[in-house]
Amino acid sequence: MKPHADLNKLKALMPAIHKLQRLASKHGIDDIFQDNGGKILQILLHTGLTILPGREGNDARDENGKEYELKSVNIMLTQSFSTHHHMNPHIIEKYRQVDWIFAVYEGIELKEIYLMTPEQLDPYYTRWAQKWKDDGDKDINNPKIPLTFVCKTGTCLYKTDEES
Repeated sequence: MKPHADLNKLKALMPAIHKLQRLASKHGIDDIFQDNGGKILQILLHTGLTILPGREGNDARDENGKEYELKSVNIMLTQSFSTHHHMNPHIIEKYRQVDWIFAVYEGIELKEIYLMTPEQLDPYYTRWAQKWKDDGDKDINNPKIPLTFVCKTGTCLYKTDEES
């Protein structure tokens, strides 16, 4: 096989990518190219949160130990936030214990960050719990939270300055 003509451009960018990965590693992100690692790094740096290790449990915590769920959306692809692939009462109860951080991206550009409390998200928790019960105790596959609801109901923590 013959390498693509853009391979030299990628090689030229690699020193900057390595610097970004070193910064991400300092914040507990092992791979900026996996599981939204680069976006999570941006969210952590904008909010002052710290990543929680492992794939189970909540995503981050603040300096006081309060934990948060982190979600992001690329508005070039969809207008809603994914939640959990096996939504059930156990997961809903876990979610009811923490605030959520919602980050809105346009491609790779961070546009806004919102904070939502369990009380603000309660209409979704209640709806999901009822659906789970109505469907015969069957897990719900990744119910969504609409971006419009987050923007209308959440507290905006960050909004990009479009002028810069």
